[in-house]
Amino acid sequence: MRERDVLTVWHEGVPAPGAANNSSRLDELLIGAVTDAGAHIGATYLVDEGGDLLRLESVYGMPAPIANAWALIRTKDPVPIATAVREQRLVWIADREHLARSFPGAAMAVPYHFSIALTPICVGDAAWGGFMLLWPAGRFTEPTPRQLDVLSKTCAEIGEVLRCAAERGQPIKPAPRPRILLPPSAGGNPRTDMVALESFNRLPEGYCSLDTQGRVTLISAPAVDLLGHPRDLVGRRLWEALPWLSDPAYEDRYRAAIVGSQVTHFIARNPAGRQLSFWMYPGLSGITLRITPGTVSREPRSCPTARQSRPLRLIAVHETLQLATTLARAVTAQDVVDLVADHVMPVYDAQALALITVEGGRLRVTGSRGYSQEVIDELEGRFPAAPVSADLIRRGEAGFFSSWEEMRQAYPDAVRGSMQAWAFLPLVTSGRPIGTCVLGYDHPHTFGAEDRASLTALAGLIAQAFERARLYDTKHQLAKCLQSSLLPQTLPRVPGLDVAARYVPATPGMDIGGDFYDLIRLDDSVIAAVIGDVQGHDMTAAALMGQVRTAVRAHAGAGASPGEVLAHTNRLLTELAPDRFTSCLYVSLDLRRHVACLASAGHLPPLLGVPGGPAQVIETSPGLLLGVDADAEYATTNVRLPPGGVLALYTDGLIEEPGLPLDEAIDRLARRFKPSCALSLPELADSLIEPATLDKRSDDIAVLLLREAPA
Repeated sequence: MRERDVLTVWHEGVPAPGAANNSSRLDELLIGAVTDAGAHIGATYLVDEGGDLLRLESVYGMPAPIANAWALIRTKDPVPIATAVREQRLVWIADREHLARSFPGAAMAVPYHFSIALTPICVGDAAWGGFMLLWPAGRFTEPTPRQLDVLSKTCAEIGEVLRCAAERGQPIKPAPRPRILLPPSAGGNPRTDMVALESFNRLPEGYCSLDTQGRVTLISAPAVDLLGHPRDLVGRRLWEALPWLSDPAYEDRYRAAIVGSQVTHFIARNPAGRQLSFWMYPGLSGITLRITPGTVSREPRSCPTARQSRPLRLIAVHETLQLATTLARAVTAQDVVDLVADHVMPVYDAQALALITVEGGRLRVTGSRGYSQEVIDELEGRFPAAPVSADLIRRGEAGFFSSWEEMRQAYPDAVRGSMQAWAFLPLVTSGRPIGTCVLGYDHPHTFGAEDRASLTALAGLIAQAFERARLYDTKHQLAKCLQSSLLPQTLPRVPGLDVAARYVPATPGMDIGGDFYDLIRLDDSVIAAVIGDVQGHDMTAAALMGQVRTAVRAHAGAGASPGEVLAHTNRLLTELAPDRFTSCLYVSLDLRRHVACLASAGHLPPLLGVPGGPAQVIETSPGLLLGVDADAEYATTNVRLPPGGVLALYTDGLIEEPGLPLDEAIDRLARRFKPSCALSLPELADSLIEPATLDKRSDDIAVLLLREAPA
């Protein structure tokens, strides 16, 4: 009987009920494809009813924890199987470095060596699922004609099974958890088991057979003695039955052997203090585990070295996943540089790092660590990595050079610097190269396949974070320029009037605000002062703020009274932005009569302070916010200005605190508003805003101070 004719279905923790005929046929096709294509793992995905999710229907040869982790995938996710289904094409990944370059997230989640082919399962013009096969990495650079033929025929037959089932009104729907298909074992023939076990017992070394889920199917007596466990281990996972083998690094070696179909090795110490070497030899039905005392034993030359198999790689993966989580919180490009330097350089033993991008056709060092400023200043044409970076950025490829001689051989124009080895990691987003991340080593450094794959996957995470940060920086700079261009660059100098203005944007990370102020000279002795706050923190708010300023200036220049200025501006805003409201305070100051005439559209009341006396909160009979009611009217209030009196106009960002009533917040401001003859208006303005800038703010601050002065 051929291996493909025998099949066991198993669900993690729950025995599987009898499979339906259609599901059994899908399982037969999956096993047949794995066997005929010479693969060691296979899986079938089905698209759910909504078309947004891929559910793992069945998997053959894969450990259940990995299968369960990939049991549910969104069709829009940047992973290989989703791409194959979404784009209805073959996706071929030759090795882990190729996977890291194309799908960095998947490479970090499954950090093992394998080749993989993924194809859509189509019925007519629609993709109803996806199919994948895995082989050991390094055997093929591309799928063979036979493998392509197996994939094509299998997907066609699966599609036909799905179509017929749907036409019969019995569509095949994936179970909540995938079916784990177990290869057959020798357990079906007791005599065979006994002969094999007797043969193993004659050997001084210990041998143990594990299935693809890590459960013991056969164990020799010497292995039991070395493991120091007299109880029966058959049917149990080794690392669950023996707590001292429960280190994730050991289980990782097992998974690497199963998924990558490569010999792996680790060293552990049993409870008696004896060191044991464990060698794992993978096959289609599971793992043969060889256990020897000590740390050194004769192994085939093809077996990976202990350095390649050591748990350090698992630590590097953990650190990289931690970096991915940290990078999600990075806001600016400098944040990305600092986080990458702090987390990557120690893990990969690098002494220098630089993020290089192309702007306007020229290389630019966006950020660096470990390189001197002199080196950075020599970027144009003389930076040691410049020729290499330019070429690799253009091609969007990684480059690894273990020594200066290796780099010079590939790039004769490269300039030698202080570093002796380099890793150039491509920063590619949306298929477009945007730069490179350069890791420098002050000594020759050999980049193994594991290092290359991990670093290439890392580059994808850096590129995504860096692109987000660049977009934020661009948006923030645009908002800053727009905000500053809409505010007056300088205030007019008026004889007999001292003026000070301050604008403080919200804490970085917030969008553009709508706070504004203005000072308008109406004639030789009459000045108009305006302050306001447009609802919202976005470009619309900023644009509306500019329109409010323009409207106020136009109506004020036409000779309208304060109440009329607000009324005319209000009618305009109800037409321009009926869903946005604006608070505004307009003050007409007559320097000859020493009188201020005020009108308010729902704005905070101004303060009037005199040297040596308490500040006064001026009640203004505020009307509706601008933009609420086109027919709204605005009353005016006249206030006489005492000699040396200072009028303070401000927005709510200056006083608002969570949980603090507005009246109390205004009173607090009045108590610390203390003008004096010895204090200039700029100094007084700074003293007002300083307490509000100590903590993070969710709103902008605008302050405008006015004081009559000798002409």
